[in-house]
Amino acid sequence: MDQFLEIVGPVLSWKPLLAILVGTLFGLIFGILPGLGSVLAISIALPFTFAMDSISSISLMLAIYCSSVYGGSLSAILINTPGTPQSATTMFDGFPMTKRGEADLAIGWATGASLFGGIFSVIVLIFAAPPLAKWALNFGPIETFALICMALTCIAGVSEGSLIKGLIAGILGLFLSTIGTDSMSGSLRFDFDIFALSAGVALIPVLVGIFALTEVFTRLGEKPVEIPRVNQGGGFKFPPLNAWLLRKKTLIKSSIIGTFIGVLPGTGAATASFIAYSEARRAGVFRENLGNGEPEGLVASESSNNAVTGGALVPTLALGIPGDAVTAVLMSALIIQGIQPGVRLFIDYGDLMNSVFFALILCNIAMFLSGAVLARFVTKILKIPEVLLLSMVTILSLVGAYSVSGRMFDVGVALAAGLFGYLLRLCGVPLAPIVIGLVLGSIFEENLRQGLIIKDGSFLAFFSLQHPIALVLFAITLAILVTLTRAELRTLKTPREQKVPNE
Repeated sequence: MDQFLEIVGPVLSWKPLLAILVGTLFGLIFGILPGLGSVLAISIALPFTFAMDSISSISLMLAIYCSSVYGGSLSAILINTPGTPQSATTMFDGFPMTKRGEADLAIGWATGASLFGGIFSVIVLIFAAPPLAKWALNFGPIETFALICMALTCIAGVSEGSLIKGLIAGILGLFLSTIGTDSMSGSLRFDFDIFALSAGVALIPVLVGIFALTEVFTRLGEKPVEIPRVNQGGGFKFPPLNAWLLRKKTLIKSSIIGTFIGVLPGTGAATASFIAYSEARRAGVFRENLGNGEPEGLVASESSNNAVTGGALVPTLALGIPGDAVTAVLMSALIIQGIQPGVRLFIDYGDLMNSVFFALILCNIAMFLSGAVLARFVTKILKIPEVLLLSMVTILSLVGAYSVSGRMFDVGVALAAGLFGYLLRLCGVPLAPIVIGLVLGSIFEENLRQGLIIKDGSFLAFFSLQHPIALVLFAITLAILVTLTRAELRTLKTPREQKVPNE
């Protein structure tokens, strides 16, 4: 009993509970508004965690993560426009229910399925992450270097169809991580005689600029998109238990799919929802009605994409491998608090991690309650003019960048990162690899140099039989790279092959 109180006590104090409440509402708003989503919401909130205690800041980030994923379902159901990409399949059956006058029931299905998927993935996280981290205690610098090499291959998974451009972005992130004072020699690198860069490029201004301000600049460069008026109300009506029991196989199967997809780096909730929806069309009890307002489609989509949240935290916490941009930013929140995710996390911060698991359960419950109580009210946010919305995002971003250290230089870094991110987006270069490279870069370099010291400068010694774990990780990395390269080459050859018959 005392151990249980030590776990739940820190979370049930007023600061973490307030953080969960604020994070849930904040994430819900950003999830509802089309085009914003989890990454932008977390990026804006991240600077404000700098002055918070560890459990409160992590609770805030997790609440935003969970509720923003769920929030996209409300706009998908009400206006046939998914607020986030992971809710794209939700509109296939959600909007037809709205047109039938069953918007409240559709929201009830989506909210219930989201809660189940989220709690399911937390249970998997609780049982899977600590053993994985315990096994990882066998890692030395060489094994950790091999693991980071494998982690960097997840850049390909978030490269949005262009492996080469993704690699360029990842290398740029790695370069940014080398700016400043060398931790081992004390010498300055790439500071360009700018004193403010002697401490390196601050993580938060770059994150805020790359995601939040880049989105603002992108929206300003496009024609305003008029969002349809919500004319079917909202509200919340929870489906009866017997209706859930008829669809329990799809609910459980989709949650398993979402959790598994979440564990795989570089996949994401959108992939999970499409796979789960396809499986429901193949083997669902009501598969003939999917696409015509069948609740089983909502169950498949929402349980799977919310199950990704807990699954994605397994490699992030246990191995320090961020699977996508969202978990990379979440990982940054831990680093800001002086907590390094990875092989020693559950040894050095075991009690804190147990509290984090409990906080994640509360975040999912808060998400459910917010959907049940506030659905009718929060959907009114869809009527906010885009100009006002972008102004609010810009102000919050710049204030957040400044608040970390109180330096105007960081505001300039955020603006520069935003403009550079906008140019990269115009060129089709993905932005998430920059964050992954920046977050992993210092760990990558540190373990490489420590390994070289151990092996008297011989890099080939990394591949000796004295390090079997490293050999396995290097082999997996090589296999991933070969597979990705072959897929990229096939993609490049396809247009040429298609032109041959016409010639």
